[in-house]
Order: sequence, then C-alpha cells, then structure tokens
Amino acid sequence: MSPNTVVAYARDLTHFYRFLSERPLGIATVGPAVIADFLDDMVRLPVKTPRKRQALAAVTANAHGIGVRRSPASINRTLAAVSSFFEFVILIEEYTAENPVRKIDDRALARVPDRHRPFMGRASRQQPVRRAVRVKTVRALPRPMAADDIDGLLTLLRTKRDRAAILLMLDGGLRPGEVLGIRIPDDMEYGRRRVHVRHRSDHPRGARQKSRSDRVVDLHDPRTLAAVSDYVMHERPQHTGSPYLFLLGGNGSRRGEPLSYQALWRVFSRCCDRLGIRTPWTTPHALRHTHATSMWESGIRELTLQKRLGHVSPESTRLYTRISDSEVLADYISATTRSQPEAQR
Repeated sequence: MSPNTVVAYARDLTHFYRFLSERPLGIATVGPAVIADFLDDMVRLPVKTPRKRQALAAVTANAHGIGVRRSPASINRTLAAVSSFFEFVILIEEYTAENPVRKIDDRALARVPDRHRPFMGRASRQQPVRRAVRVKTVRALPRPMAADDIDGLLTLLRTKRDRAAILLMLDGGLRPGEVLGIRIPDDMEYGRRRVHVRHRSDHPRGARQKSRSDRVVDLHDPRTLAAVSDYVMHERPQHTGSPYLFLLGGNGSRRGEPLSYQALWRVFSRCCDRLGIRTPWTTPHALRHTHATSMWESGIRELTLQKRLGHVSPESTRLYTRISDSEVLADYISATTRSQPEAQR
C-alpha cells in the first residue's frame, strides 16, 4: 500500500484503541454493539487539523476540544480499517468470534442493472455485500475547470517547466504524482507522441503514482509535447545527473533536485489566487477532471476513457460519464422549444 494509506489506517486503528481504552474494553469483548457505539463516537469526534472543505462544515466538540466533524467517507474508511484488523486477528487466532464489523447482503445493489455480474449469473456465490454499520456518503459530481479559467491559468504561468507540467495534466489526464515521476528519456516518446506512466516508489521527494499498473498515454495535442520539448531544451537544468523530467531551477543550493508535489501545488494555487478562482476543489487534480470530462463530452467511449485514465474499476470512470449541467440545459431548451405551439415561438 502507499505510505498515505498506511498512515491513514494506523490513525484509524489509533482512534479505535483510544475508544477501547476509555471504556475500558479489550479486543476479546468487542461485538457488534461496541462497533455501533464506536460509530457514534466517530461521528462526534472533532478533527482539529486543517483540511480542504468542499462544503459547509459542521462543528462538533468533546472533552478534547472543538473541531470540525469528520466526513462520512473518513468514518467509513475507519470502519473498513477496523474490519480488516479483525480479519487479521481472526486469522492468527487471537479472536475467536465472528468479525464484529458485520457484512450483510446488499439487495439494493444486486438490483442495479449496470453493475458487474458474475460469469455464472445467479448460480455464482459472488453476491454484493456491504457493512451493516456505515455512514451514507454523497457521490459528488466532477468539478472541471471552466475554459476561461484554463486560459487565464496558462497565461499566468511564468516558467516553461510549470507550463509543461500543467499541460500534461490538462491534455493527458495525468495525476500530479504521475507527472512528477516522469523520467527522460525512458518515459517520453516524442516520435510516437506519447508518454509512459510507470509505477515507481523511489521518488526523492515522495511523489508516487496511484495506480500499480503501467500505461501509455497518447499526446496528440501539439502544444503539450512542444511545451515539454521547449522546457527540456531551454530551461531544464543540465548535467544534474537526475533522470526526472521536472527539476528545481534557479541558482540556489537545491537546483537540479526533483520537483515536489508541494512546489507544484504552490504554483497552481498562486495562479488561482491571482485569477480569483481559488476554491477547496480547485486543485492540480482538477485538471485531470477537466480532461476526463472534456473527453467524454467529445464522444470518447467509456472503456477507452477508463484505459486512458488508468482506472482499474469502471465505477471510477463513470464519475466522469455523468451528463453535465450544460448538456442537460441544452437538451431541456431543445425539448421545450419543440413542445411549444408554433404561435408561441
């Protein structure tokens, strides 16, 4: 697993052990009723660390102080970590009962017509399940950036390096970690107009690729490869010995070191602040959302988009295949116009 996942699961299990110690309870005494109490405690547990907020945040408090209420997705991740933990202690025979984070058949999901079906159909034992104790979450729509905002962003970029990195995310749909992990000349194919996205975990600044599968991304938009070539030929520090494409410039002591995600974030957020478009969801990853939404609305097939984005599950790709508000409005106006009598037009 990625380091961020390991840290998140460790934090989740720390919350669980703290909950047990305050009761006090031992692992052997945990049952479904204790898990339900733990869920109630997690809903009221304040989060004091700063974070991105995509909506109105509810404020809560307990004996440890005042903070922001945890999101439903974070609570469900904590329950998943506790469930996996009990699967482990059952495996090593340190817990003899059934997993207290019970899983039950999800009959509603079984009735969804477009979900994945087992090869044997109803004869298969593979049935959709869900955890009995969970919090309902909201599946938000993607938030692509507007065309005017993209034009303004490209205008404000001061270096060839920043322009090349932004265009790789915008025209190639690459994640920020994938852009920072590109090496030359191994990953760039100028003649075939494409870039290889390879899974690596040895970036000196901690940048990582989310997917564990390598893929090839075609870049037939002429401005992207031209921007990368312009950066390599005229601005990228030479004779540094670093294979990474994007390096720190300037004349400081860190010249030639690989670019970090924090540096890329600062460049992006500084431009958004100057344009007055800074929002919690306006991040470098929003460029990937913009690319995926644009590709879908231009007619690309869902399976092709899934392969281009490097998604393992088609459910991840379907986030971008929802009808956009502009298309809904256009179809509504067209239908309204056709339904009106000739005299009213």
